[in-house]
Amino acid sequence: MGTRSRFRGKGNMFTGIIESLGTIQRVVSQGEGKILHIRCDLDLTHTRIGDSIAVNGACLTAVSLKKHEFSVDMAPETVARTTFKTAAPGMRVNIERAMQLSSRIDGHLVSGHIDGTGTISAIEKNSNAVIWTIAVDKALAGEMIEKGSVAVDGISLTINQIADTHFGVSIIPHTAKVTTIGIKQIGDLVNIETDMLGKYVRKFVTQTAASDPEKKPKGVSMAQLAKNGFL
Repeated sequence: MGTRSRFRGKGNMFTGIIESLGTIQRVVSQGEGKILHIRCDLDLTHTRIGDSIAVNGACLTAVSLKKHEFSVDMAPETVARTTFKTAAPGMRVNIERAMQLSSRIDGHLVSGHIDGTGTISAIEKNSNAVIWTIAVDKALAGEMIEKGSVAVDGISLTINQIADTHFGVSIIPHTAKVTTIGIKQIGDLVNIETDMLGKYVRKFVTQTAASDPEKKPKGVSMAQLAKNGFL
């Protein structure tokens, strides 16, 4: 890989810019955990066993490798929190290797630690874009803000609108073409990772109001960010 190096270990980071589509070839259950065998178009010659690969946004460790195939272990916690509860052969997935130290961050900082899942509740065309509405738990929605970032199945997207139990994102044709987002349908589950900076900001803002529960904010707004010096 020359002078270019990738982050390794538990601190790996991603950008939410998908490198390739992959297809699950085989699923092996190990108690409540699973091993996924995946084929993709990426040349994995320089990827090593132990490297992290984000599969539909979940940071997983490669345990076996071929040029265009790899296998990953999933712990029970990962299975429980993600859409991989229903993983099956033939399922298409988004693939991104850990970011390189010399690369631009074209999306946003993504940890690969899935916070939960959402359900696609509406898909509406708007000129050359498609507006997705995704239903989520209030706890997840509380970590989002309009014009903030979110990773949906590992894809870095901008939140167009947010409510207590759902949010909306705009999908351009290129994103639909090169990711699984173009084949999703209403009712499908997707993995959600909220913006890591937003998590820290929300915790700070809510803790400052902890002494007065009646004033404790239910989410994070632009006004709250400005009041606490983040804008």
